[in-house]
Amino acid sequence: GLPWCRCSPANWAPAGKVWTFMNVLLVGIGTVGEAIAHLVKGRKWLGKMTLADYSLDRARTVADAVDAGYDVAQVDAGNAQQLKELIVSSKADLVLNAVDPRFVPAIFDAALEAGVHYIDMATSLSVPDKQSPYTVLGEMLGDYQVAKNGLWEAKGKVALIGMGMDPGLSNIFAAYAKKWTFDDVSAVHIRDGGDLRIEGYPFATVFSLWTVIEECLNPPIVWRNGKVEVRAPFSEPEDFVFPEGVGPVMCVNVEHEEVVQLPRTMKADLITFKYALGADFIETLQLLHRLGLDGKEPINVKGTKVAPRDVIGALSPDPATLGKNMVGRAIVGALVSGTKDGRPRETFHYQVCDAAETMGRYNLQPVAWQTGVMPIMAMELIAEGVWGGAGVKSPDAFDPDPFLDICEDYDVTVKLEHRLPGRSILPATVQPPTGAQSVTVKGSSSPTDVAYSAAATAALSAPG
Repeated sequence: GLPWCRCSPANWAPAGKVWTFMNVLLVGIGTVGEAIAHLVKGRKWLGKMTLADYSLDRARTVADAVDAGYDVAQVDAGNAQQLKELIVSSKADLVLNAVDPRFVPAIFDAALEAGVHYIDMATSLSVPDKQSPYTVLGEMLGDYQVAKNGLWEAKGKVALIGMGMDPGLSNIFAAYAKKWTFDDVSAVHIRDGGDLRIEGYPFATVFSLWTVIEECLNPPIVWRNGKVEVRAPFSEPEDFVFPEGVGPVMCVNVEHEEVVQLPRTMKADLITFKYALGADFIETLQLLHRLGLDGKEPINVKGTKVAPRDVIGALSPDPATLGKNMVGRAIVGALVSGTKDGRPRETFHYQVCDAAETMGRYNLQPVAWQTGVMPIMAMELIAEGVWGGAGVKSPDAFDPDPFLDICEDYDVTVKLEHRLPGRSILPATVQPPTGAQSVTVKGSSSPTDVAYSAAATAALSAPG
């Protein structure tokens, strides 16, 4: 969209500041979409806001609750033509995708065809190799989108992919380390944990169970010595020392975008991503996998077609309603190792989010807040022309400084620790259960499971 002057006194910009107003189409009003609708309210750069969901009632309910004059629309997120028509009719300058990643291609393509900017919080899905999924690399996360970079460049628009908490702010932490803290980077380890838990439920997740299962079922990947390597799920367990008094928590390999994205913008011998996952949830989802209840293809049940995974999702509590049951903190950060002025150095740059604080201040559960606020900050930088250019880009492709500079404006607590090299990753004191290579989940089970105390934070990266 083009800048113009809005003359309402309530929208005067600070002296010397020229605001650029952006019309936004938000697709998907789930756990994270609802958070975005609340958090973007009143931002000076926001023009017209349209909330679109498959359920018009859902979109209208959230719009009424926010009470900011948002438009609402019904849309099928899998129908690119319908999406394109809505983009045009809503006069959107940017499409923000907040549905689960199976719908990424349709929304991504619709934004491209309509010639508008695009942001998502999780990229297009990977496709594991059918014959040898744990040893042979298949189609990687985001490959579908990156392949269309030239088309986006020709349109002169930005497609910012993976702009949530992680991927998203985690990429920016790595970019900051490359720019300011190190002369040479040898390793980047993204770690997601904390002591967040959900009380009162034997089984619950902090966002869409469909996405939770999808993300953890696929073979994890590691960047090592110039190439992407495939691993078995939940492999290479370690105890990672989290800050804020949390201490060591078991983390395991999980497929994630940063391992694919960061090597495109920085040199490092090793890039990994690990979640804090607990034995109880690994075992629970392992059972679902053995019974076929994690399946996403519809089966015939007494004449009705239904996907087993959808049944499990329908039986699980709505993540958007679980904020009052969440206790503790979510911590996501980048442990970076390398040298500065010829001396070894290691830093942990992280964001911490307290459940009581986000519920008290925003009435939003912490993972929804933590994921939803990041693309809003990115939209501000795009609206103001601070982050520009064209093409398909990940967050680490941009200057990290402007983003970190506005963290305080959005109540995002960011901290940087200098650590003694080699002291943050310890041998695992608890091993994943035998045969756990099939499936796991992120969420909360028994608060007494110490190894799992941080597992609810594992759902920070994808839309609800």
